[in-house]
Amino acid sequence: MLAQDDEREDRGQRSVQSIEVGGRLLLALSQNPGPLTLKDLAALAELPASRAHPYLVSFGRLRLIEQNPETGLYALGPAALQLGLTCLHQLDPVRAALPVAQDLAAKTGFAVALSVWGNFGPTVIRLIEARQPLHIAMRVGTVMSILGTATGRAFAAVMPLESIEQSMKAALGDAGQKNAYPASSINATELAKAAEEVRTYGVTRAVGRPIPGVNAFSAAAFDHDGEPVIVITALGHQDHFPEAWDSDAAHAVREAAAEISSRLGWSRKIEKSQ
Repeated sequence: MLAQDDEREDRGQRSVQSIEVGGRLLLALSQNPGPLTLKDLAALAELPASRAHPYLVSFGRLRLIEQNPETGLYALGPAALQLGLTCLHQLDPVRAALPVAQDLAAKTGFAVALSVWGNFGPTVIRLIEARQPLHIAMRVGTVMSILGTATGRAFAAVMPLESIEQSMKAALGDAGQKNAYPASSINATELAKAAEEVRTYGVTRAVGRPIPGVNAFSAAAFDHDGEPVIVITALGHQDHFPEAWDSDAAHAVREAAAEISSRLGWSRKIEKSQ
């Protein structure tokens, strides 16, 4: 019976169902902090124990899993560790984030920017144009205001205070602009407000500032250590870009940041306290 199900068509591509089934067991082990019994592991993978066991035998031969001979509990093995370490070594946050940003722009029609924390603060590294013309001064290489933009606030909400202080004077837009914040000091109230926005809504927001008539939502994505490595921002004209925290735009940005974090190996269980 299994042989009949081993291969199937999936979105026009051939796939091996038995590998997908076995993969559910490996994913279940990866998502739990400790070893598991056969019964519990099979339940998490939504499989009967009798069906799960042959997969575990094969994975054991490949050293992807190990079974404790005394307790009978299953855990990930040394080959799984090697796979994870190799993946981390090859991981590039920008490469992981770019397809997510492109998908967000395609689905929403909004402009989408990716930014990293550079020597002078939040720096735009990718910009995908909006479907409708949007006149903004943001370009690749632009250093964003730390407290005066959604992008900067998304970083400020999760970055260590010392990193923010080092970059505050250099961030463009933090001085000499209408409605901007002084570059010479940290506005503790605004930092706390940005952090509260992220805790409550999962995103930060800019409404008609610093670019008049343009709204934006931003969210940070985290790597496997829980470090904020990249911020994704969607922005558009206020006539077409809703400012409500529960809007589809805010939801889309939250989901995009979560997807990038997932690609980078971050788990909500690792979330760092602020």
